Amino acid sequence: MLDKVKDILKKEEDIIKFRLPRHIALVTKGKHLYAEKHKLPIEMVYEKSNIIIISTIASSVKLNIPVTTFHLLSTKTKELEHFSNIVDSLTEFFNDLSNKELIHKNKIKISVLGKWYDLPGKLVDSIKNLIDKTKEYDSYFVNFCINYDGQEEIIDAIKLISRQIKAGKLDPELITKEIIKENIYSSYFPPPNLIIINGPKRTSDLLLWDSPNEKAYFTNKLWPDFDRIELMDAIRDYQKGE
Repeated sequence: MLDKVKDILKKEEDIIKFRLPRHIALVTKGKHLYAEKHKLPIEMVYEKSNIIIISTIASSVKLNIPVTTFHLLSTKTKELEHFSNIVDSLTEFFNDLSNKELIHKNKIKISVLGKWYDLPGKLVDSIKNLIDKTKEYDSYFVNFCINYDGQEEIIDAIKLISRQIKAGKLDPELITKEIIKENIYSSYFPPPNLIIINGPKRTSDLLLWDSPNEKAYFTNKLWPDFDRIELMDAIRDYQKGE
């Protein structure tokens, strides 16, 4: 255990000597596969996942990384057998997060991207409460993608732009990349420099508009196995490409 701690500290010392990403995005895949593999209740796996999220936020703050984004819930999750368990777990997680010293001490502003307002009421209320409690903070920013689909994000941006054109507020000939950026869910945040994808080596739909130039780091670890060492390895890999 002591050797593992020393390894983490050494990697952190090495990392801070070089340029760090300003925005890290993480695709938290593999929770259900992990539950099946280890024959664990999905509730226990989601509890473990939430602990890893808190640890990752703490690491981002320690490394002074301004923006961290987690893809927690896709639009397809509603079709899963355990959807009600997922809702209960996320509701409890957001309620707990709203009172975390880590969040308030470091003035971390929480944003939720996606169509989260279409989810069950108790989860929506917990999200609203968390957003409200952190709305004045601006030292660090943590985004949670909930009921999120990257293609839907772009479609919704097109709809907003179409309304502006219809209202005579925008000339379609003047549409630029910057205008599209202004109308996507993540309009307030810089594109991610590094996206970490767990599980099978497949591309992700996380922050599709913002991700053409990001460094992708694939890890074979399922999200419930993700740890600080893996995070440090991903950042070191990012620094090699800089």
